[in-house]
Amino acid sequence: MMAGMRTTAVHGGREDLGALGVHAAPIDLSTTYPIPDQAAGGEALQSFADGAAEAASPVYARLHNPTVARFERALARLEGTEQAVAFGSGMAAVTAVVQAATVLRGKSHVVAVRPLYGGTDHLLSSGLLGVRTTYATADRVADAITPDTGLVVLETPANPNLDLADIAAVVAGAGTVPVMVDNTFATPVLQNPAAHGAAYVLHSGTKYLGGHGDVLGGVVACDAERAGALRQVRIVTGAVLHPLGGYLMHRGLATLPLRVEAAQRSAVEIARRLAEHPAVGAVRHPSLPGADPAGLLGRQLRGPGAVLAFTTRENPTDVVRGLGLITPAVSLGSVDTLIEHPAGLTHRLVPSADRNACGVPENLLRLSVGLEDVEDIWEDLDKALSREWNSCDLDYVKASSSDFPLSVHNL
Repeated sequence: MMAGMRTTAVHGGREDLGALGVHAAPIDLSTTYPIPDQAAGGEALQSFADGAAEAASPVYARLHNPTVARFERALARLEGTEQAVAFGSGMAAVTAVVQAATVLRGKSHVVAVRPLYGGTDHLLSSGLLGVRTTYATADRVADAITPDTGLVVLETPANPNLDLADIAAVVAGAGTVPVMVDNTFATPVLQNPAAHGAAYVLHSGTKYLGGHGDVLGGVVACDAERAGALRQVRIVTGAVLHPLGGYLMHRGLATLPLRVEAAQRSAVEIARRLAEHPAVGAVRHPSLPGADPAGLLGRQLRGPGAVLAFTTRENPTDVVRGLGLITPAVSLGSVDTLIEHPAGLTHRLVPSADRNACGVPENLLRLSVGLEDVEDIWEDLDKALSREWNSCDLDYVKASSSDFPLSVHNL
C-alpha cells in the first residue's frame, strides 16, 4: 500500500513491532549473538561479507544490528529506494560511497560539483582515498567524465550557499557513471534524488534526520546491488552506526516532516527580512526572486528548505558574537537555530580561491533556522546586525561591498 510522506515517516521500519508485542522500537545493544549451530553461523557471516542485508543470525554487531536495520528500512522507504545502509557519521557514509564506486570497481577518478560540504570537498581533494578529483560546474559534468571516472558527486541545495542544480541534467551528463547526491539540506521531505536518476542518496543523519543535535550518523539510500557493496565496505572498515544512534535517527524520522515544514516557514520569512536589512549584502534562499532560474521548485524540490546564507557588510564573526538566542555552532537541522561562518569553520580546509570561485566568500554566514518563534529569531538577528552596522569601520564596509556585489547571482 502506498502511503503519504507523513504516514511513511511515522510507520516506516516498524513493521515487526506488532509481532514483537511492543509499541516503541527496542534498542538491541548486543555486540555478539549466540550461535549454537556454528556451521549455520559461518554461513550467515559469509552472507554478510558478500553484502547481504540480513541472514539467519546477526553473528556480530559489526555485521548487522536489528535496531539500525529498522532505521535503514524506514529511510529507504522515505527516499523511494530498495535499500539503505547506515554508517557511524556522514563522512563515513561519503567515504564508503567513494570506496564502493571507485576502489572496488577499479575506477580512480571522481567528478565533483562545487560547492560541497567542506569535509567532503577536503576528502576528495586530499588523496586520502587514492582518487583523483576533477571539479566541474553542474552544466559541464559531461566534459569532465573520462573512462576512469567512477563517481560524480553533487550536493543540492549546496552547502553552504544553497546553489540549486538540476539532478536529472547532471545524471544525463554523467552518462553511465553513477551520481551521488547529498540530500542533507533538503531531506526526503522536500526532495528525492533517486526519482531523478541519482544512484546514491546520502544524508548526514546528524542533521535533520536526528534533528535534536544529539546523535552522529550517516546513511546512503540506493538500489540493492549498490547497497551490498556499501555493506561490504562497512563490514571491513568498521564504520558502523551505534544502535543508540540508529534508534534516535529512526525516532527522529517520525517528526521529520513537521519539523522541516515548520522551520521552512520561518526561513522564508527570515530570508525576506534579511534581504531588506541595510547591514546585509546578498541573501541566498531558494524562496527569493532569482534564486531558482531553472524552475526546480515544484519540479525537483517540494519546498525551499530551512537553511539560508547571507553576506554581511561588516565582519561576520562580530555579528555572530552579538547574537544571544541563536546558537553559534556548526551543524544544521536541529530544533534550535544555528549559525556559523563557513570560511572559518565548515569550509576552512577548502582553499580560499576555490571557495570564492564557487560562491562562498569570506563574509558569508550560514543560518539553519530552527523551531523558535520567528519573531524571536528575527529580533536576535536584527540586534546583532544593526549593532555592528551602526559601529562598523567604513573602510571595511566599502571593501566588502565592492568585493561582493549585492546580487544573489554573485554570491
